[in-house]
Amino acid sequence: MSIEVKIKKKLGDFLLDIAFSAENEILALLGASGCGKSMTLKCIAGIERPDEGEIVLDGRVLFDSEKRVDLKPQKRKVGYLFQQYALFPNMTVEQNILAGMRDKKKKGILPDVIRSMHLEGMEQKRPHQLSGGQQQRVALARILVNEPEVLMLDEPFSALDSHLRFRMEQEVQDLARQFGKTVLLVSHDREEVFRLSDRIAILNDGHMETIGEYHQVFQNPVTRNGAILTGCKNLTAVERRGPRRIYAVDWGVELTVASDVGEDVKSAGIRTHVLTHDGTENRILCDIESEIENPFSMTVMLRPHGCESCGEGIGWRVEKELWQSIRGDTVEVCLPPESILLLKES
Repeated sequence: MSIEVKIKKKLGDFLLDIAFSAENEILALLGASGCGKSMTLKCIAGIERPDEGEIVLDGRVLFDSEKRVDLKPQKRKVGYLFQQYALFPNMTVEQNILAGMRDKKKKGILPDVIRSMHLEGMEQKRPHQLSGGQQQRVALARILVNEPEVLMLDEPFSALDSHLRFRMEQEVQDLARQFGKTVLLVSHDREEVFRLSDRIAILNDGHMETIGEYHQVFQNPVTRNGAILTGCKNLTAVERRGPRRIYAVDWGVELTVASDVGEDVKSAGIRTHVLTHDGTENRILCDIESEIENPFSMTVMLRPHGCESCGEGIGWRVEKELWQSIRGDTVEVCLPPESILLLKES
């Protein structure tokens, strides 16, 4: 099943202007709160109406502003899991699932759906008697009994504690693979989308900045906003000094990079775990500003020596044993050229 989305919707000063397609995959929409992720899902589901554009699901037009097509939500064959699951508190598990079934003639599939969601023995329980993970399975079962052509998950783990989140991630991933159709996952959790998705689309202020295979997006997030969303904590404004040479304004140093520096490159970033102590290029003598102990590593905040007026320092996540062996008043680190991200503005 494929879905094609090209829509615009204005809400006050905010403009959602987004276009993408997906086919039989898990596509994650990654972005900060208020960037338009959930609004995109609501427009696909028919809960919100775009001002213009079109939404086509496997060749079937769900919305087309020019042709004046706007199918009702129940006609779209779209499964939408809300953040809070929206279960009926006075109904049992079985009743909640049946309440979502549009074709009551298909009641016979209920036992199979309950079994597939590992809800056996809970049919007569009510939502308050279930764990967060069990409630989520009921909500998913209520969606799946209608055999949707696309499944949309809006922050599906936001209501769960960290241990349960990890377990439910595995279950949802297995479910998505079994579903075998397009799944759209909305999240602001970079690790979650990295583990679950096939491709990632990065959203910012109503528009899509980057879309690509999940490894590719993390290796090259393209924009400063994309770098932040994918977990890059060391960022600096830059000035171009040559085809593969930049001046890192916030660190007060010149750096060699591994690819050509385009005129549109305005920032650079490097992830905390890729700094090294024994490289040969981009070696920087740094003062130690602070040390933070993590369970299995240290995060050391560094400032290039003699750069008192520089902006933010450089964070380095380093193994505890190595840090104890090299720690002093100053330390020399290397920023590998191939690990420096060259970034455009959003």
